Amino acid sequence: MASPKSQKSVLIICGDYMEDYEIMVPFQALQAYGISVDAACPGKKVGDICRTAVHQGCRHQTYSESRGHNFTLNATFDEIDANKYDGLIIPGGRAPEYLAMNDSVLDIVTKIFTAGKPVASICHGQLILAAADLVKGRKCTAYPPVKPVLVAAGSHWVEPATMAECIIDGNLITGATYEGHPEFIRLFVKALGGTVTGSNKRILFLCGDYMEDYEVMVPFQSLEALDCKVDSVCPKKGAGEACPTAIHDFEGDQTYSEKPGHDFTLNASFESVDASSYDALVVPGGRAPEYLALDEKVIALVKEFMKAGKPVASICHGQQILAAADVLKGKKCTAYPAVKLNVVLAGATWLEPQPIDRCFTDGNLVTGAAWPGHPEFIAGLMALLGIRVSF
Repeated sequence: MASPKSQKSVLIICGDYMEDYEIMVPFQALQAYGISVDAACPGKKVGDICRTAVHQGCRHQTYSESRGHNFTLNATFDEIDANKYDGLIIPGGRAPEYLAMNDSVLDIVTKIFTAGKPVASICHGQLILAAADLVKGRKCTAYPPVKPVLVAAGSHWVEPATMAECIIDGNLITGATYEGHPEFIRLFVKALGGTVTGSNKRILFLCGDYMEDYEVMVPFQSLEALDCKVDSVCPKKGAGEACPTAIHDFEGDQTYSEKPGHDFTLNASFESVDASSYDALVVPGGRAPEYLALDEKVIALVKEFMKAGKPVASICHGQQILAAADVLKGKKCTAYPAVKLNVVLAGATWLEPQPIDRCFTDGNLVTGAAWPGHPEFIAGLMALLGIRVSF
C-alpha cells in the first residue's frame, strides 16, 4: 500500500476497443499501490462503458481479436483538467487509431507531456504520441507495425527484441505489448517518484483452464511490477504451456456472461512445486476452481500454505478450492455470492460482498468477491507480505 503522505494522481485515456489487458492491468495495479487513477473517454462520462478487445498472437500473419470485458469509466472526459495529474497512461488496441484524430485528446496529451510529467504509452498507443508530434528525437518502441508512423514522426525507433520490450527516454515510457506490463508499470511508478520496499517475495499462482482472465493476469503482473518472483502452475501442465481463460462480465443478466479470454502462459511446472520456497499463494477464480477442487495434489498444496500461516489470497470462485481443502473453519470470508454455500458449509463466517468490489483480510487469508475488487485484493496481499509503495 502507498504512503499517505502524497497521493499521486494519474490519467488514462480510453476508447472503445482498447486492448483489454492494456487498460485494466495498469488501472487496477496503480490503484493497489495507492495511486488515484482516472479513466476517461471522449464523448463519454462517469459510469459509461468502453468495450475492449482481446488481442493475442495466433497462427495468422497478425494478432486475432475477440470481445473483451466492458470497462467502466470513472471520470468524465469533458471535465478533465490536465494540470491536476502527475502522469498519463495510453493503452493500445484499436482505440488509438481514432483517438489520434481527436484534437481534445492531443491537447491533453501535449499538456501533460510538455509539463515534463511521465507519459507511458503501450502497443498502438504511440499513434497518439506521433499525432501530437511528441516523439521527435525520442527513443521509442511499440508493436512493430507502428514503426512506420513513429519513424515518419521523427522518433529513434527501437526494434523490440521481445514483445515485452520497454524503453524510457526522459519522461517518455513506451512498451511493445502487454507482455511488458511489469517493467512498463515499474518504470512509470519510478518516474512518478515511487519507491518500493519489501519486494523480492516469491509468490505462487494456482492456475487452471478457464480461470477468469483478469483474475490471473492483473494480480500476476501487478506483483511482478513490484519486483516479486511470481510463478504460475497448473496440474498436468509444464512451463511454457498455456491455459485458456474465461472473461466473466456483468452485462445485466441474472449471472455473469462468459466469453473466451487471452491464453495465459505458465512459467513453472506444477509437479516440481515446493510450497516451502514461496511466501504466498494466489488462487484466481473463474471456472477452473470447480475441477481443481477435486485434485488431491491441489488440496494438499493449499493445506500446506495455510498450515504454515503464509498469506493466501483467493478471489471469486477460488474459494471453492479453499472450502474443499477444509481450511476455512473459523475464518471470516467472502467470495462471489454464488459460492456462499461452499463457504458456509466449510465452516466459515460469511461476509457479504456489498458492493461487489469488497475484499476482506482475516489473519493470513485475503478473500475477494470478483475482479472489480482487485485494487483492495492486491493491496491486502501486499500488506501481509510487507510490500509498500511510497512517494
